[in-house]
Amino acid sequence: MNTNEHHGKFTGPGEVRIVRTLPGPIERVWDYLTVPEKRARWFCGGVLEQKAGGKVEFAMVHKNLAPNETPPAKYAQVQDPGVTFEGRVLQCEPPRLLVYTFGSEDSVVTFELTSQGKQVLLVLTHRTEGAEERAELSNYGSGWHTHFALLVAELEGTPRPPFWATHAKLKPEYEKLLSAQQS
Repeated sequence: MNTNEHHGKFTGPGEVRIVRTLPGPIERVWDYLTVPEKRARWFCGGVLEQKAGGKVEFAMVHKNLAPNETPPAKYAQVQDPGVTFEGRVLQCEPPRLLVYTFGSEDSVVTFELTSQGKQVLLVLTHRTEGAEERAELSNYGSGWHTHFALLVAELEGTPRPPFWATHAKLKPEYEKLLSAQQS
C-alpha cells in the first residue's frame, strides 16, 4: 500500500494523526494549505489570515470537489449549497507550522510540514475536546483522509479519486480504528 493511503492513527483521547508525503517544494504545499483558491481544490475555500489570532473561513462547497457525485443524505448540505464556518489561527510559522481552530475552540487542527529532499512530510493532528467534538473524531479522520487523497492527486497531477465513495468506504474503517483505540 502506498504510504499516502495509510489510515490515520488515533494517538490519544480525542486525537487523530495523519501523515502524508507530498511532492514539494515546501512553499508549494504551504500555498495549498493557506491560499483560498488552492485550498478550495482539495478541501475548502475561504480566507486564512496567516498570523496568530487571524481569521480562518471554511467555505465548504463539495459540489466543487465532487461535481457529478451524490453525497449521503447526512452531507447533502455540504455538497450544495455548501456550509461556511469560522476558526481562528493559533500559530502560523510559514512554511512549516499552521495551527487553527476548526469551527469551535474545542477542535484544533495542526499542520506540520518538513522538507525531505524534493518531498514534503505533512503531519496533520486534529485534537478535540468535549463529547460533541469527540463524537465526530472518526468523521474527522475519514474526512481528512479523503481530502488528502484529493490533495495528493492535485499535487501529483493524477486523476482525482471519487470523493463521496472514498469517504463512505473510509468512515466505517475509521470508526473501527477509533473503537479499537478506545478499548
